Amino acid sequence: MAISIYIRMRYKFTAALGDCIRIGKLAHIIAPDRIKKEIAELPIHRIVSKDNKFVVIDAMDVIQAICKKFPDCDIQTVGPSQTIIEVVTKKRKSGPVFFILVWVLLFIGAGLTIMNFHEDVSMASVHRKIYHLVTGRENARPLIMQIPYSFGVGIGMILFFNHIFKKRFNEEPSPLEVEMFNYQQDLDQYVILEENRKSEFKRHGD
Repeated sequence: MAISIYIRMRYKFTAALGDCIRIGKLAHIIAPDRIKKEIAELPIHRIVSKDNKFVVIDAMDVIQAICKKFPDCDIQTVGPSQTIIEVVTKKRKSGPVFFILVWVLLFIGAGLTIMNFHEDVSMASVHRKIYHLVTGRENARPLIMQIPYSFGVGIGMILFFNHIFKKRFNEEPSPLEVEMFNYQQDLDQYVILEENRKSEFKRHGD
């Protein structure tokens, strides 16, 4: 009777140069205890410098390695059919001067963006008109409206992004996080297609 083995490929993880990628790292395995550890230790790929930034491992490579070791097994795959390995290298840590410089640039850029937007929509004129409608008096600088509005803009941005520093207000993702997630999904799909294209080109070239 054939041994039933179930594998579920991981979607994505990181590895360093020289790492030996084994099946236990690539996939979640369901198999009899007597062979599960052996399957997990089977090597699939070693990260080398020519791998560049990403490596894509197909479930077929995993199945082939298992079949070589256990030819009489019945392998079933669930979940994603490919795993993306992001090759990480040591990065030089940025100092506090660089952090402060980036923070100042972002602060100035965000401030200019808000001011230019308010100038385009004539926000100051709108405040003066609202003040005149409510009080019946003319005021060139209705601070009683402008100051609360300024605080409201800041508070609104905090609530919109659902973050204040590292603290979250609730588990609901912010629109920015959703967009970043969608972007990452598209990027991962592109990486898979591009790596498959390169593999096909090498195969036909050989």
